[in-house]
Amino acid sequence: MGMVGRRTVTSTAAAAALLLVGGGFVRAQSAKATRPAPTTDDVTLRLPAPSGPHRIGVTTLYLVDRSRRDPWEPLPVREVMASVFYPARTVRGRPIAPQMTAGAAATFPHLDPLFHRELPTTGVNWVATRTHAHTGAPAQPVRRPVLLYSPGGGDPRTLGTGLAEELASRGYVVVTIDHPGDGSEVEFPHARAGRAQVRRTVFRGDPRTDPKTFRTMVGTRIADTRFVLDQLAVLAAGRNPDALGRPLPEALGHALDLRRVGIYGHSAGGTTAAQAMYEDRRIGAAVDLEGFLDHAPEKPGQEGKLLPVAHYGVDRPLLLVGTDGFPQKQALEPSWSAMLAHPRGHTRRRQLSKATHGVFTDYAVFAPQLQAAGLMTAAERNSLIGAIDPAVSVPMLRGEVHSFFARHLPSH
Repeated sequence: MGMVGRRTVTSTAAAAALLLVGGGFVRAQSAKATRPAPTTDDVTLRLPAPSGPHRIGVTTLYLVDRSRRDPWEPLPVREVMASVFYPARTVRGRPIAPQMTAGAAATFPHLDPLFHRELPTTGVNWVATRTHAHTGAPAQPVRRPVLLYSPGGGDPRTLGTGLAEELASRGYVVVTIDHPGDGSEVEFPHARAGRAQVRRTVFRGDPRTDPKTFRTMVGTRIADTRFVLDQLAVLAAGRNPDALGRPLPEALGHALDLRRVGIYGHSAGGTTAAQAMYEDRRIGAAVDLEGFLDHAPEKPGQEGKLLPVAHYGVDRPLLLVGTDGFPQKQALEPSWSAMLAHPRGHTRRRQLSKATHGVFTDYAVFAPQLQAAGLMTAAERNSLIGAIDPAVSVPMLRGEVHSFFARHLPSH
């Protein structure tokens, strides 16, 4: 539980009795105050440096699927934002990218402490956090395996920056995907009729207690990943898939080897990764970081119906990575056990000890920094990521995910 007396949340939360978290939900506390602009006294959080040999470039794609209507709000098309991290030929003269855009960073302290009550609502300058990637740097014109990343339910793609940079530094093109209307805040290049420039989540109930909402969430995410893969094929063919035609980094299309595609995701993103691989033959390997592999139960106390990937199994490699401290570990177990029981042996399982659900995101390093700054208690840090030290968890997670993809989708 958060220290509510020390915290405030925005009035936009007042209507939300429940809000989605990556794999669970928390009950929102409504209050009146709004957050002041960052000051020089606010803490700047730091991401860990990638350890691979390649310098990294990054660019953003604004993608519009005109064949789908948005499932969450009355919008006539489905819009997706994605970031592409890639090995750069040179980074000279290219600025370091921020982790979050200015609009997303301004919205973050109003929304994300509702999803993760351990987070402070003041005292952090979220826009100041820098990545290790250089905006628009020319890509190495070498065909590289492509990895897609789907974040946890209610989380933005930016919270997976550290792992994405690590994989890019080791020779992969990594495409992190936002699922607008689901993710807490998603900034677009512009506003449009019916949508602000920064789109906020619409979730007000737990999809694990609403089977229809859960199905829509997972189905939408899988369709988003399929669409992003289609647009990467456009890019690899030498055309620009950005809906505004914004310039792309030199040689980026030449860096994509779409014969070698993997996907990984956290929580609902892990569900997405496993089921997307089952449905899409273009995906050759997947990592599920503590995501359910069944539908939401029809009634409390029942087991959910297995997703097809868990019911039928899959003929490509799947890695399941969990924690010993996940509060919903017991509910997760039936679908993971079913997945592991398939006789062909394509699925492996690993576990992080002294850890819990948030350890798979950048909170693994942010929570200890917040604790050191007096903005998070030890109990809150343990609730969010567990007691594990980031000096242990970060290389362990990076090692598990990279070694899996290096084995099944080698980058050289």
